[in-house]
Amino acid sequence: MKLLFVASECAPFVKTGGLADVIGAIPKAVKGFGADVRVLIPAYPAFDQIADGATKLASFRDLYGGPASVLAVEADGLQLLLLRADHLFARPGSIYLDGTGVDWSDNHLRFGALSFVGAQVAQGLLPDWVPDVVNAHDWQAGLVPAFMDPKKPKPPVVMTVHNIAFQGLFNAEAVDELGLDPALFTPEGVEYFGKLNFLKGGIALSDKITTVSPTYARELLLPEFGMGLEGLLAAREADLTGILNGIDLDVWNPGTDPELVANYTVRSLKGKAKNRAEVEARFGLTANGAGPLFCVISRLTTQKGLDVLLECLPGLVASGGRLAVLGTGDKMLENSFVQATGRYPGAVGVVIGYDEGLAHLLQGGSDAILIPSRFEPCGLTQLYGLRYGTIPVVARTGGLADTVIDANAAALSADCATGVQFLPVTPPTLGQAIRVTTTLFEDQKTWAGMMRRAMRHTVGWDQSAKVYMGLYQSLSKT
Repeated sequence: MKLLFVASECAPFVKTGGLADVIGAIPKAVKGFGADVRVLIPAYPAFDQIADGATKLASFRDLYGGPASVLAVEADGLQLLLLRADHLFARPGSIYLDGTGVDWSDNHLRFGALSFVGAQVAQGLLPDWVPDVVNAHDWQAGLVPAFMDPKKPKPPVVMTVHNIAFQGLFNAEAVDELGLDPALFTPEGVEYFGKLNFLKGGIALSDKITTVSPTYARELLLPEFGMGLEGLLAAREADLTGILNGIDLDVWNPGTDPELVANYTVRSLKGKAKNRAEVEARFGLTANGAGPLFCVISRLTTQKGLDVLLECLPGLVASGGRLAVLGTGDKMLENSFVQATGRYPGAVGVVIGYDEGLAHLLQGGSDAILIPSRFEPCGLTQLYGLRYGTIPVVARTGGLADTVIDANAAALSADCATGVQFLPVTPPTLGQAIRVTTTLFEDQKTWAGMMRRAMRHTVGWDQSAKVYMGLYQSLSKT
């Protein structure tokens, strides 16, 4: 089966969040079930080195203001189709934001081009490779079905929503700029309160819709989580499926991870202490904390509930806990966490920015990872935490609820607890979850048991890849 993925980022080449990790992993996972997957992605500067050895398969004289081409190359076990359009993608810094931190003013053209070329490939641009099914990912690929020519054979399209908070909303004039069929600019198509909505178009016009966890799929039908699209999703509920994300078990493996100062396994946890000492040194933390060493590896935003965590710092520190924070995002939150290092010297350490190697070390050296998200489609850091025996302390929402087994009395009695859940996301409830975690940590036998159960928890792609392949196969037969 030939599958075309259309996405705006892909690990390990270019990454701003979990979308990239998923796009870098699913093709490899479904390959084991006989799938031939090509990933169409913009040729950002990060691809310059591998693009030099690529094969040109198609070209466009003028794609929204300049020439463009489609290049084929294999890299990191992936078959990539690079959309080379330097006038749109050859820019420094963020792939979405300009130097001032604002969205690029022509993002509708940039990702409209990605969707347009995705539709072209879907309908035979590359005669030697025509996909059976197309999987468009997030708003940047949402217009793939809108650009398909109704006069040509059209493969089924799956629209995957990774985070409905980002929808690709633009002024109505963008419809003409993109050359979209004006007949699609209706409430049943790509129109949303007088504007063009990329993601809405993808949801409305695709054959099936998936999202990244079963709980998030249910949540999206509610006004609190649907971000204005809950009515459309409710109307298409029969076509909506939540398929849990997984992680790359080779990249995230405490037994072989080169970013750790000491490797360890579920059978021998001794290396955890050496990694903890390295985290303490890197973050300026005291080495004699009585409580657990908590970490945060996250975008620093209110969606992630990190404003609530700030209010809980006095209790966390008073209980003997310590906190290491790695992330970037909202400037007020960044400043608040940096200021906390001055108020709690030796107990709170912060690195503003993102460092993949340091993220691995934090998972290897911390005792628990805090994820107090107000909503979380799936989340990957809790899966990394489980894999590394770093106990997740999570809000009971989305994929966090689906992947972490709360250490309540029944779960502890049944020896199946792998973390701590709480709800709602408020300072009192998060504070209580931190206290529960600290109490569990004090009982080292109970804590070691939770660590080992967490490390044995299924977090790979095998099971979800089967579900994806079942969906693709069902569509290819219709």
